Amino acid sequence: MEINLVSDTVTKPSPEMLRYMFQAQVGDDVYKQDPTVIALENMVAQIFGMEAALFFPSGTMANQTAIKLHTQPGEQLIADKYAHVYNYEGGGASFNSGVSCCLLDGHRGMITAEQVAGAVNNPEFYHSPLTSLVCVENTTNKGGGACYDFEEFKRIKEVCVENNLKFHMDGARIWNALVHKQENPNEYGKVFDTISVCLSKGLGAPIGSLLVSDKATIKRALRIRKILGGGMRQVGYLAAAGIYALQNNVNRLVDDHRRAREIGAVLAQLPWVEKVEPVETNILIFSLKKGFDENLLVEKLKQKNIFISSLGPGKLRIVTHLDYKEVMHNYVLEALQKLK
Repeated sequence: MEINLVSDTVTKPSPEMLRYMFQAQVGDDVYKQDPTVIALENMVAQIFGMEAALFFPSGTMANQTAIKLHTQPGEQLIADKYAHVYNYEGGGASFNSGVSCCLLDGHRGMITAEQVAGAVNNPEFYHSPLTSLVCVENTTNKGGGACYDFEEFKRIKEVCVENNLKFHMDGARIWNALVHKQENPNEYGKVFDTISVCLSKGLGAPIGSLLVSDKATIKRALRIRKILGGGMRQVGYLAAAGIYALQNNVNRLVDDHRRAREIGAVLAQLPWVEKVEPVETNILIFSLKKGFDENLLVEKLKQKNIFISSLGPGKLRIVTHLDYKEVMHNYVLEALQKLK
């Protein structure tokens, strides 16, 4: 029994999801003639109280499209230093949009309205790049699955309005945040200009993200997706997986969150663990005491068929997900407690 806790992207479609996919009605989505894709786009737009959505093969492409929509070459976006759009999208912001990133030192990947206001360049000072966009991530990946306080989003939005900035959310794990905070996704649609949402992490679909916004913005996004090579043909089979995931796999995220908290509680009691970051959702980050080698720990767990990630010297990550079952969970808790 292999237990992969490296990421929540390792899940495979369940037999029920596969059956739903095989039964999908499909068409050519490049011509916007795939009924299942259209149904998914309408469903996600409605969830967030926005006018339209567009299906993408990846969250990276959805985020990069949003950046391209809201900026011009030579301009600058504001984000946390841990932001996925900066760290894990291959330098796409500079390559695709020609923009630089003003990185803020937030708390666990989360920035404040005060920080944003202090980072906006004076638009009259032409020696500095023009600030045009603020990007936030919810939940935060490198921040250990932390969730923003929604009131902070409102405060950041006020700064954006005052300074004529666009506001984008990388919602790769927004479903985890919505379940944990018991929030109404419609409220997000009132605050953000664009939101990217992922189906292939906590929800267990094999592929797919969507960008959500108003109709005019999504019409422009369609052209950018084409330029980036994101046009797909009979992609309704994949969109069907997203529909199934939204109908069946959102509420069960509480199980992932509980298991992550229980692993964190066990780790906090172990003599070789220095610190466990607060666990809110399904990502757990912990650090080892001096003298302990994170690579050795990874190897010892691998020998027990448990796979986790190293984040660098003394720091490790565990991510719970749909395919991590209770029997696996009990085995992991026991294995950690016995580890010497």
